[in-house]
Amino acid sequence: MKGFLEDANYSIGLLDEGATLADIIDNCIYEHTHTGKRAFYVGDLGKLVKKNTQWQNVMAPIKPFYPVKCNSTPGVLEILGTLGIGFACSNKSEMVLVQDLGISPENIIYTSPCKQASQIKYAAKTGINIMTCDSDIELKKIARSHPNAKLLLHIATEDITADEEMNMKFGTTLKNCRHLMECAKEFGIQIVGVKFHISSTCKDLQTYIHAISDARCVFDMAEEFGFKMNILDIGGGFTGSELQLEEVNHVIRPLLDVYFPKESGVNVIAEPGCYYVSSAFTLAVNIIAKKTECDKLLPSGVEQARDDEPVFTYYINDGVYGSFASKLSEKLNTTPEVHKKYKEDEPLFTSSLWGPSCDELDQIVENCLLPELSVGDWLIFANMGSGTLGEQSTFNDYQRPLIYYMMSFSDWDEMQDAGIASDTLMKNFFFVPSCIQLGSEDRFSTAA
Repeated sequence: MKGFLEDANYSIGLLDEGATLADIIDNCIYEHTHTGKRAFYVGDLGKLVKKNTQWQNVMAPIKPFYPVKCNSTPGVLEILGTLGIGFACSNKSEMVLVQDLGISPENIIYTSPCKQASQIKYAAKTGINIMTCDSDIELKKIARSHPNAKLLLHIATEDITADEEMNMKFGTTLKNCRHLMECAKEFGIQIVGVKFHISSTCKDLQTYIHAISDARCVFDMAEEFGFKMNILDIGGGFTGSELQLEEVNHVIRPLLDVYFPKESGVNVIAEPGCYYVSSAFTLAVNIIAKKTECDKLLPSGVEQARDDEPVFTYYINDGVYGSFASKLSEKLNTTPEVHKKYKEDEPLFTSSLWGPSCDELDQIVENCLLPELSVGDWLIFANMGSGTLGEQSTFNDYQRPLIYYMMSFSDWDEMQDAGIASDTLMKNFFFVPSCIQLGSEDRFSTAA
């Protein structure tokens, strides 16, 4: 099974109901132990199907536009495209990726708040017209490079928390929206809607109420200028939790019914990224080096006292210049699990995890409790599908993890029953028997 990030000719293991994700991970670790201990992902693409069903049950008729930067692997994009989801692209490379899947320009939004003129021209050339804008400078740049553009005014929201104060914030004020509309009139550019974004870290769902109310004000303002607006983009910020999805829907639905009812002709869309892919991918990493704190403190030849508990530092073959890049700007939302079996009463020690670069920024986990591990042992990180599988650094000869895609028969049947399994997509599937056993001839394999 091919699994390289850069390999477009990927395959999807179709699992019998007797095979589990743990079986796949066990078998891949077995393979890597014998062929070279390289970090790898296992992606359960069936979870994308389940998430989409959940979205339709809770959030319909709000149409999702998936932010490609969240996870741009070919399996994810092709499954989501097959499900009829739109795409939010932040650059030319992402636009090319989704266009290669046959996605129509009407289902693509160019969302970067700071666009390159050459990439605006590319969007114009390929018919991608809908794009976001939050300043007069950006608007003038778009007017010069794409006169047929249809703009969504990106308005700011009052959702800044202590954790976000250091992050860059985008979006314009209500007062400045009037100025932008005047500029759009002057340059002959269409304004067709409003976008806002509320972070997944925002705990106050009342922020949605303020944002939707502000959006209604912008729509009313647009009528004064003669703009016919028909799109409201409520952004991302969906964590993947069904409870959070229902809570957001409970807050926004009454306001949408009042301010943007069906008869208004306004299409409400959203940009769920993490929601779709976070739980679908599990990362396995290998310990490549180990240090004990007491080794640094005690002179050579001096034995450690038994009462002194060691503190272990482990170095793994992936880090912040690879799959843990998001750790540089936010907290890690997953905890490491030890792959090897150990006794329940085995002592746990204070440990830290670091990437392979030997860089002071390359700390993945500052403090956790783990049994004593050895070089060559494996750690498992769940919920690693978001913000980890796009373009990655080649710092320090970083080797990209392999990706192994899988899907259960029940999820595959659901896609077929819904009539959304294209012939092109079906060619990527191959059968994986339930009798996965390490060392057997039926073993789940990396062979094409």
